[in-house]
Amino acid sequence: MESVGVIGCGLMGSGIAKNLLKNNYEVTIYDINDDAVRNLVNQGAIAASNPEELASQVDYLILSLTSPELVKQLVLDEDRGVLYRMNQDKFILDMSTNDVNLTRHIHEVAQTRGVEFYDCPLSGGPDGANNGTLTIMIGGNEERFKEILPVLQSIGKHIEYLGESGAGQTVKLCHNMVVAGVISLLSEAFLTGEKAGVPKEKLASIFQKGSGQTRAMDVFGVNILDQSFGNVKFSLANMTKDIHLYRNLAEDHQVSTFVSDMTHQLFTLGRNKGKGNLDSSAVYEVLAELMEKEIINS
Repeated sequence: MESVGVIGCGLMGSGIAKNLLKNNYEVTIYDINDDAVRNLVNQGAIAASNPEELASQVDYLILSLTSPELVKQLVLDEDRGVLYRMNQDKFILDMSTNDVNLTRHIHEVAQTRGVEFYDCPLSGGPDGANNGTLTIMIGGNEERFKEILPVLQSIGKHIEYLGESGAGQTVKLCHNMVVAGVISLLSEAFLTGEKAGVPKEKLASIFQKGSGQTRAMDVFGVNILDQSFGNVKFSLANMTKDIHLYRNLAEDHQVSTFVSDMTHQLFTLGRNKGKGNLDSSAVYEVLAELMEKEIINS
């Protein structure tokens, strides 16, 4: 039985681990959240006492972490980095959303250790992770891609090899920038329509029947319509982080970010106002508060 380790058992990692168990992998897990670990152990996973122990035992190591800083520390730390505990010819699959330059750097270091590092960011949210229907964007060495494919097929439905190291993260960051922009524009359009006397429910219905149709409406729009921003599909804090990483990528390649600037400002403002733990759709609330403030001051 092949073994897979999962470090990070939050909303995404827990669903990933569940589907690996369903597909008869031996799954070893690590997370600082005892409840998350206990829940997966009850379903058949094995708990590791630390990341280094886990890394030394598995064929494939999946990372599902919240920031590039965590990935860098966990993988490359000179004393405790998991890369230095992995056996040769094994695989690290980074399913976090990560910085492109850092991804390529880790890939280069991993090559010197005889370990294959793939960037495998995800789309589909917690529902996709639980249902095994994620979209997975892969960057890394094409020669060994077929060796990781069965693991990816256990957790995803749409699996795309995109090119050399960093290609998966590049696509994911561009994807999330578009999603954040659409959420922002939907929010403004709903507020405008409501001010003009048309309920946002009617606006949403027409959008989805016309050229304005978007999957972002299906995923995030329900929260805007119900103002249920505590129903987290993808947190505002994580989206703000991804927008920042996208902007770094654009600047690295001398692409002007004047189109995405306002979306960046809105999400940063939402995070600074304490809305980071809410869903990304809470940017609607940020815009509504700004409009209210303008009315009071006018």
